[in-house]
Amino acid sequence: MAAAKAAKEDVFDEDRLCRLVEMMKEHDLSEIDLEEDTQRIRLRRNTAPPVGVAPVYAAPAPNSATVQAPAAAAASPADDPNVVVIKSPMVGTFYTKPNPKSPPFVKVGDHVDPDKTICIIEAMKVFNEIPAETSGTIVAILAQDGDAVEFGKPLFKVDTKG
Repeated sequence: MAAAKAAKEDVFDEDRLCRLVEMMKEHDLSEIDLEEDTQRIRLRRNTAPPVGVAPVYAAPAPNSATVQAPAAAAASPADDPNVVVIKSPMVGTFYTKPNPKSPPFVKVGDHVDPDKTICIIEAMKVFNEIPAETSGTIVAILAQDGDAVEFGKPLFKVDTKG
């Protein structure tokens, strides 16, 4: 009987997932994160602007500041156990700011928390906000604005003790 109840209470039950998605829509929630025993599910709605209103990016001409940032990253200690590398969760185009006229989401030296948006990756005309998912200080930005990125490409280094 307990096994039947556990199966009915499964986090991944299709009816339960549908109810959660409807609840997200109804209450305009962008994320739900649930954990039961050893099961966990995280549902996120795309909060990027609609495609018709999406900002248009032009590849910036490299200047000395953007060219020097990756070089400075190479000089940082790679073996430091407190440094976490944030990698691209998808294939797409990397952007450091929400639109060309805005300041970047983060700069070297900025403190971030797990929910802080650190960049945008455009994939199939959808602008995906990428959160830091860790706390610490940005010590290096490893990609340039407008770069094509692959899944798993290192984007940032974060010192978690900072």
